[in-house]
Order: sequence, then C-alpha cells, then structure tokens
Amino acid sequence: MFDNLQDKLDRAFKVLKGQGNITEINVAETMKEIRKALLDADVNYKTAKAFTDEVKQKALGQDVLTSISPGQLLTKIMNDELTTLMGGSATELDLSKNPTVILIAGLNGAGKTTFSGKLAKYLKEKKGKKPLLVAGDMYRPAAVDQLEVLAGQVDVPVYTNRDSKDPVAIAEEGIAYAKQNGQNVVIVDTAGRLAIDEALMDEISAVKESTKPQEILFVVDSMTGQDAVNTAKAFNDRLDFTGVVLTKLDGDTRGGAALSIKSVVNKPIKFIGTGEKMDALDVFHPDRMASRILGMGDVVSLVERAQQQFDEKEAAALQKKIRKNKFDFNDFLSQIQQIKKMGNMKDLMGMIPGVGKAIKDIDVDDDAFKPIEAIIQSMTPYERENPDSIDQNRRSRIAKGSGTDIGEVNKLMKQFSDMRKMMKQFSSPAMAAKMMRGVPRTPFGR
Repeated sequence: MFDNLQDKLDRAFKVLKGQGNITEINVAETMKEIRKALLDADVNYKTAKAFTDEVKQKALGQDVLTSISPGQLLTKIMNDELTTLMGGSATELDLSKNPTVILIAGLNGAGKTTFSGKLAKYLKEKKGKKPLLVAGDMYRPAAVDQLEVLAGQVDVPVYTNRDSKDPVAIAEEGIAYAKQNGQNVVIVDTAGRLAIDEALMDEISAVKESTKPQEILFVVDSMTGQDAVNTAKAFNDRLDFTGVVLTKLDGDTRGGAALSIKSVVNKPIKFIGTGEKMDALDVFHPDRMASRILGMGDVVSLVERAQQQFDEKEAAALQKKIRKNKFDFNDFLSQIQQIKKMGNMKDLMGMIPGVGKAIKDIDVDDDAFKPIEAIIQSMTPYERENPDSIDQNRRSRIAKGSGTDIGEVNKLMKQFSDMRKMMKQFSSPAMAAKMMRGVPRTPFGR
C-alpha cells in the first residue's frame, strides 16, 4: 500500500537532509519533488498543487528547533496536512434510526457485494447490530447467489426476490421484512452502473427516493486512481452520497484516490477494504493513513487488531502460566492462530514504525507459520503439555510426522526454549526492574 509514493516522498525529503534551516529555495525544490510524487501517484492536479502550496506556506512560517532537523519538521507538517487532506478524523456511520437503511452504490467490479457482506459482519460484531442484507442487483448473473453465500459466511439473514426485476420494490420489501423480523440495519446491495447511463442512474435515484437511506456509500476500486475520483464526482452529483468506501487497498495501488477524493467531492472516506476475507475491512482513519504513507507505521491499528483477537481472560490465564513457567506448545499454537487472524502478515509488519520500508521489496509469505503448526500438530497431547519431555527420539518421530526435517524441529525447540526463558524473566517485576537497570540512560530517559 503506497510503497511507490512513500519512496518518492523519502527522496523529496532528502533535499533537506543536512540543511541547517528551511529556506525559500530548499523548500521550493522539495515541494517540486513532492508535487511530482503526488501526481505520479495519480493525485488530482489541483489537489496536489493546493496541498504543496499549503505545506510550503506552513514550513516557511516555522522556525526549526535545535532538537529537530528541517526534514523532521517538514515530515511533521506533511503528516498534519495529509491528515487534513484525507478528512482529518474518522467519520462514523449514522445508525440512529431503526431500521437504519444503508444504500450501496458504485461501478461494476468495484466490490460492492463483497463490501456489503463485510459491512454486515462489522455491524454485527463491532456495533452489536442485527443487519439484514437485501439483494438488489438483478442484472449481474449470480449476484444474488454471491450475496447469499457471503451472508452465510457472516451468519446474517438476506432478503431476496428472484421473481422481481424492480430494485425499488425489492428494497421496499427488504425494509418491510426487516421491520417484521427485528433487524435494525438494512444494507441494500445495488447493481453496478455507469454515471453516463441515464436509465440506471434514474433507477438508483428512485431507490434512494423510495427508501430514504440514512447512509449512501459509494464503493470505488482504489486501483483505478484518478478515474475513481472522477466517477465519485459524477455519482455524488446525482446521489449526494454520505461517504466513500475504497476497496482493494491491499493491491498495487498508487494512492491517488485516497488522497484526492475528500478534496474533490467533499465527502469522507468511511471504510477501506484491505483483502478478500470477510474481516478485511477497516474504518478509515486519516491520521493513521498519513503516518503509513510517510513510513511512520500505524501502531494504534496494530494494537486494535490484536485486541480484537485476544481475550482478556485468556490473556490473564496465559500470564499465570508464564509466571509458573508452564507455557506450553498448546499455548504457542493458540498464539500463532490468533496472530494469523489479524490479517495479511506484510500488512501487519508494515504497521510497525520503520519496518514497512525495510520489507517493501521482500515477499512475506502468509504461510510462514505452516511448518511450525505442522510440527506442533505432530506432537502428542502429552508432548505439547510437557515440552521438556521431547527427547531426540521423539523429535525424529515428530519430524517424520510433520513432513519436516530434524533440523527444523531442533530449531523450533531451541527458539521455544529461549522464548520461555525470556517470558519467565519479564513476568517477574523484580527481574524486569533488574534488567532495566542495565539499560544505559539517554538524554530522554532510558
């Protein structure tokens, strides 16, 4: 996500590297490079120019403190301005009405149906709602079937009427069904359409007039760059939508849509799709995205993903086991499985400050845990609970059973043993304090 833009911005900041102060000349040169980087990322020209003019004005109006460099100051200003450009803060859905009606609109192939399923899961699990999916796409072959499959995956009911070709009637029937069955959010999936297709635009306008939705979400494929922004403007002129959903941000996207849409249509980006799985949907946080674009990571989102997977009671029980040096391979396997649920490994590692740049050209395999899982699953229940019992004979049997070699099993056993020792040390407050006393002090503390 945004790797190319990140590289070009890094090169632009190098203009200021080693400079003692910010001047009209070096800022102008840096801004020229930044504007070029933004245009290469398919950012709208007017947006790129207005953005760099604003950054330049703010940079020239600030003194460089002795504790920071001009490059660091400009990074801070860029971070603030990128955050503002993308909307400033996250925008929540309006879920105040019962039932809340959410109309999903967009082009063919943008990912509307998949997003509808993801949104239903999000509302059910994160917001405690009872969503109903309504199959309003009567044009695309198998669109109704796809929505039914997705509804089954997220365990949410779906309303369909295969005998009707009238999306207005189907939407109205879906809302009536929701009221009768206690569903408090209705997500209406509609057919893909082009803004230039007057008949289809009239049709979705009629659905809007009939259902009076609280939210109209425009779903757009972020990989289409500037075309996405132009399409969003055309749809907004007709529908006056309430928010944008950017899909396929995990692909080879240049970032132009994310950086331009808010300034062009003045509507917030509410969600981003980061993968094909049903939980690969994130609320859009402009400040966090700005940090990621500038290579500063996104620790807050990483922690939030971890919190979604780790149960407090389970964590407390695990801490007790660690203190008693009872952490075993069952616990280790459980931790691996929870980490895997957090999402794409390269995406997760990119949220750690400094790591994103280091691994951008490295292929991080999501199956990296498979050999470890195979080794643990080839152990007997007794061996998992008693790692110290695994002697050389047992290791040879485990290697054969897991399809690995003895070297891999020995390596895992060594890593597991070292990890247990470290966990035991840090679980003791006295030992942790003792270890911290050995850490040299810096001007900022430890």
